[in-house]
Amino acid sequence: MTTEPIRPGRTDVSEHQPIDLGALPRDFAWGTATSAYQIEGAVDEDGRSPSIWDTFAHAPGNTAGGDHGDTACDHYHRWREDVALMRDLGTNAYRFSVAWPRVVPGGDGPANPKGLDFYDQLTDALLAAGIEPSVTLYHWDLPQALQDRGGWPERATAEHFAAYAAQVAERLGDRVTQWTTLNEPLCSAWIGHLEGKMAPGLTDLTAAVRASYHLLLGHGLAAQAIRAAAPGARVGIVNNLSTVEPASGSEADLAAARRMDGHVNRWWLDPVHGRGFPADMREVYGVDLPERPGDLTTIAAPLDWLGLNYYFPQYVTDDPDGPAPRARQIDRPAVARTGMDWEVDANGIETLLMRLTEEYGARRLHVTENGSSYPDAVAPDGSVTDPERTAYLHAHLAACARAAHRGAPLAGYYAWSLLDNFEWAYGYDKRFGLVHVDFASQLRTVKASGRHYASVIEAHRAAHDEGR
Repeated sequence: MTTEPIRPGRTDVSEHQPIDLGALPRDFAWGTATSAYQIEGAVDEDGRSPSIWDTFAHAPGNTAGGDHGDTACDHYHRWREDVALMRDLGTNAYRFSVAWPRVVPGGDGPANPKGLDFYDQLTDALLAAGIEPSVTLYHWDLPQALQDRGGWPERATAEHFAAYAAQVAERLGDRVTQWTTLNEPLCSAWIGHLEGKMAPGLTDLTAAVRASYHLLLGHGLAAQAIRAAAPGARVGIVNNLSTVEPASGSEADLAAARRMDGHVNRWWLDPVHGRGFPADMREVYGVDLPERPGDLTTIAAPLDWLGLNYYFPQYVTDDPDGPAPRARQIDRPAVARTGMDWEVDANGIETLLMRLTEEYGARRLHVTENGSSYPDAVAPDGSVTDPERTAYLHAHLAACARAAHRGAPLAGYYAWSLLDNFEWAYGYDKRFGLVHVDFASQLRTVKASGRHYASVIEAHRAAHDEGR
């Protein structure tokens, strides 16, 4: 870990557009985000059982370079160091996920005391450092034991998820108030069950649609369980959303854009806002939903806040012979792209924040993930200068502030990610961290983007102090 203090203001931002820091509330949550399988390691320690990502990552051909999360950032052993990094960055919030197979190794049944102890200690350390813990209960690491019994296409998995949520809330709910049920259920259902590019690696439309339904049912059941175990809990769900535009003005492309918006946005937003599953998309998928009386009410459990993960826009064309939703994303020429080959468009985050505010009536919003991957070079002196990531971060923060100025009830921003980590099927080559990790030595080094983030946080605090 670098021992040099992070001094706000060290990054030259004169070339960047200004951020309207006054539009962000005084108690704004300046955070970072991670997920358990991507950083913890220690996959077979203290009673943890395998998850679907352990299985998927160890199957040949599923991940770049055959990479897996067995060690990752070794956060399970280095969490004190990582909390100190957050404190030095000046952040006041941290969004982390609890590993279901670490807490309930069998998927259902009794909790593993050592698993709960880990998150208990982490929570206490965060609070002692002045950092609010924000707990995500599911970031894709379903216990393999439950996958062997059918996984998310089965209703029982949603019920087991609620029981697990209750166990975590009973242990941490006296100190944790910010709770996320699911992170990006789109990825679990569509990428994991339809495209086969994430765990559990299926390509089955019926399984994917059933999984999507039970994920959202699990959200509703877990929301009830958390509130019962921890009165005063603030419960939300996190969706990864994109702006969607047609590649042309043709009727076919306009219809394709509508279908893609249904696939990536409305299918996940409408049910939790009491609108049910979109009828047009039910027709597109052609799969009967495993509905039971009362389910839609459960899925639409009141939200205390709504989380937005945003990375890129989508421009789509009609693909009549392709898989559902029969729309295909295209790459536009001559536009800036990240190291993931994702188009850069900071305006998209403003557009989506306003859509959630105006169309869905969100009362409280958090940007729960936003970030960029670029190839980083470590200089001979050990420093990491990452101007592209710094510019990406700044532009998106400016867009968030514009949305807040327009009335979006934005309460927090969590940069993805605190650390370079195991980036799922992309392995370790794709680096999103504000902190560089040498995976061989586990040395942590704050990047220039991390110093810039610290500078913005300090400037926000100074602006509000001056306004007293």
